[in-house]
Amino acid sequence: MMAVSLAVAAIPEGLQIVSTIVLAIGVQRMVKFNAIVRTLPSVETLGSTTVICSDKTGTLTQNKMSVVEGWPEGPDSDKATLLEVSLLCTDAHLKTLAGGDYETSGDPTETAIIQAGLGLNLNKNDLEKKFPRMEEVPFDSERKRMATINQMEAGRLRVNVKGGLDEILSVTTRILIHGKERPITQEDRETIEKENSRMAQSALRVLAVAYRYIDAVPSPATAQTVEKDLVFAGLLGMIDPARPEVPDAVKKCQTAGIRPVMITGDHRVTAVAIASEIGMYNPGEKAITGSELSLVSDENLYQHVRDYSVYARVAPEHKVRIVRAWQSQGQIVAMTGDGVNDAPALKQADIGISMGIVGTEVAKDASDVILTDDNFATIVRAVEEGRRIYDNILKAIQFLLSANVGEVLLIFIATVLNLGNPLSPILILWINLVTDSLPALALSMDPAEKDIMTRKPRNPGKGFFTRGMIWRIFYQGVTIGLISLAAYLVGYHDGGVALGRTMAFTVLGFSQLFHVRNLHSNRLSSFHSSLLSNKALLGAIMISALMMFAVLIIPSMMNIFGIVAMDTVHWLITAGLSLVPILAVELVKWAGINHSKDEY
Repeated sequence: MMAVSLAVAAIPEGLQIVSTIVLAIGVQRMVKFNAIVRTLPSVETLGSTTVICSDKTGTLTQNKMSVVEGWPEGPDSDKATLLEVSLLCTDAHLKTLAGGDYETSGDPTETAIIQAGLGLNLNKNDLEKKFPRMEEVPFDSERKRMATINQMEAGRLRVNVKGGLDEILSVTTRILIHGKERPITQEDRETIEKENSRMAQSALRVLAVAYRYIDAVPSPATAQTVEKDLVFAGLLGMIDPARPEVPDAVKKCQTAGIRPVMITGDHRVTAVAIASEIGMYNPGEKAITGSELSLVSDENLYQHVRDYSVYARVAPEHKVRIVRAWQSQGQIVAMTGDGVNDAPALKQADIGISMGIVGTEVAKDASDVILTDDNFATIVRAVEEGRRIYDNILKAIQFLLSANVGEVLLIFIATVLNLGNPLSPILILWINLVTDSLPALALSMDPAEKDIMTRKPRNPGKGFFTRGMIWRIFYQGVTIGLISLAAYLVGYHDGGVALGRTMAFTVLGFSQLFHVRNLHSNRLSSFHSSLLSNKALLGAIMISALMMFAVLIIPSMMNIFGIVAMDTVHWLITAGLSLVPILAVELVKWAGINHSKDEY
């Protein structure tokens, strides 16, 4: 029977159950602030995140585009042509409501164009009825252009194209100025580039627009056959304001030792302007475009990846390289994405984060976390929650293992001294599975410590058995074991094995219920934490205490567990011994040796 007791004491039966339930409770909590965690281990990984690679549009910004500027300045006819070409080259939808108001849906860039058109009395629906679409070449992230072919006045066919400036200029041969077309010159191109930079430096997203008339629809209608010899119509500058909560979230990241990185399809100047505004880009740091990234070898990128805070004009395939480059430096990378082509990068990242609003199903399936509000601040909040959950799992592990150490030590010493069996297997199981499990679970509800986002991310390669963790499990377990042994010796001396076993069981159970209060912080006194800061834990302690009293007082339960009644003196002795762990841990904390330097 002694061997069975020792085996039961050595095995933390509730540890696996408690750890899993703590993670599940954390996942439920994350849902409340718009983060859906699809895999339980991701909760732990979130707390270790060191790099967050985030899309700009909709995640760092509000994704509420509005056209605020156009170029070139000229007669209204030029502005009308610029917007007409843009409107005919959009897939967003315009709906007229009962009261005469309008409702738009679709890509925010295109809905902004529709709204700008309404300001000049250009209704997209009316235009498409008047000038029907005959063919189209859809947008793709590689060429960064979209083209449609519409039948205009007198049956003429016109190619309408919009896209990134560099991509449009590369297929442009003429320009529309003051209502007249003429060959585009190098001076024109320099002027256009200058205007683009001016808008971009004001954090505007710049869209270039061009067109050309053709005699017939090419067969096949491809980018090569349609998007060539274009007439440059102008630029549209759109504002997409940063989310107001993002600058604070970026600061919190940096304070927590997390490197935020912007990845966007926008022009470099625009991306840098937004990144500077929200604190993600600082003087001395670098920005790189997708085309430049394609020319950089993997080895070079791995060596210099820390230099880049902004990646502009990036295609989805570049994201995988960026993730691998950071991972080569030993970093834990979180990557956001919403498109089908983002799936490989989301899979490659340690934490793939997809967008719940604009994300595709493929992206969601490839991700570990889904943001239901598409907000960067939610990512940071999820990282903070991941750290809190990990801390609380460590508390539960420390609590359960220190109890097991105490049980093993008690039985081992009693065996060596030939003092009988201080704990029967059923008493140990009662403590491990019933009395201890509820407080261990309730520790998952502990609030985060105030400095949780000022610590550096933990290194997952080190595991959770740090020197400090081992030390705490050891000395706290020894304390619990020795006071339980002391209770057993008193009872053994006064009333034999039965009374000794009863007193040891009482002290072992209640000392752990007092000891759980020590675990709120490894550095601060437990008296710094209010009893009401974790109401779930307070309730768990009370329920566990009632169950202990049930075993110690109710005759039928006493018979089942082999417990005998104690008099007042022995109750007082067990109560005094049960308080010892609080005094011991407080003393160790006061001495500053309750934790190791590598933990904080």
